[in-house]
Amino acid sequence: MAKAYPTTPDGRYFVVRGRLWRTSNPALGESERERHVHDLMRARRAVRTALADEDAAALKAARAGVQAAKVALGERGPVWWDDGAPDLNRHMAKNTPYAAWHAALDAG
Repeated sequence: MAKAYPTTPDGRYFVVRGRLWRTSNPALGESERERHVHDLMRARRAVRTALADEDAAALKAARAGVQAAKVALGERGPVWWDDGAPDLNRHMAKNTPYAAWHAALDAG
């Protein structure tokens, strides 16, 4: 069972150890999302294999596959929202406009 991480009220990020991570684009259809997640998992397995084999070329290709899947999911690359809000991916929540929300989680 996967651990559920807190998600910001606007649904743009989830928080792991105080750091914001961009969520997948909620506008993706379920079959499209599943396809991209499958591609991501395949690419991650390829990274693991390339590291074990110490194959630099395969590692570079596998990491490119991870990047492509993450962009397709909306977790990297251009943001999936259109209100002009900045991308705070990988920022510490305490240093963002989500600071009070995150502090309230810790207090609760």
